[in-house]
Amino acid sequence: MDQNDQEDAVSPEKVRRGRRTALLLFAIGFGPMIFATIMYYTGWLNPTGHSNNGELIQPPAPVGQMQMEGADGEPLADRFGPEASDPEWMMMVVSGDCTANCEELLYRARQVNIALGKNANRVNRSAWLGSVPEDLSARWDEEYRSMERLSIAGDESPRWPPGISPDQEPRILLVDPFGNVILHYGTEHTGKDMLKDLKHLLKLSQIG
Repeated sequence: MDQNDQEDAVSPEKVRRGRRTALLLFAIGFGPMIFATIMYYTGWLNPTGHSNNGELIQPPAPVGQMQMEGADGEPLADRFGPEASDPEWMMMVVSGDCTANCEELLYRARQVNIALGKNANRVNRSAWLGSVPEDLSARWDEEYRSMERLSIAGDESPRWPPGISPDQEPRILLVDPFGNVILHYGTEHTGKDMLKDLKHLLKLSQIG
């Protein structure tokens, strides 16, 4: 048997071995996150009996459907999922006209992020705001410089998750490292509500 025949003979086994290795690496990296998500939504095997304080989005909505892009002009959805180099959690404030209720949520997201302490760097903050009053614009760099401003890509119209209508009511959306919007919060929720949910999710998750 010549060298080419030998390579052909072992090639299928190498392919199978490569697939097994890829599946194993995926399971190690993302298995805990998938398991944590199932536990969080169902309460299955959850000894603390935790239930979320925010409003669940069922089914979770892919962040890509909102047609957002970051300050760098790149699609926001590219930051999430198995192929992302550093998948992240994100709190996203969405609002049409950013009036008092909108700014209350901007402030709340900032304070919750700070309250996460050593885990604060695992959660990014962003905002899509249809319009911003002059006084908030003047204060933005001082008070919210760590909050990335998002925009709508091109002439596309965002498809918001069920129950979300930023023109009518500002909300904070929580995006998981897979790029799914899983929870949302409004002014009826306290910072403690959000902080409790985030701490629980970050404790269960090994991703992001």
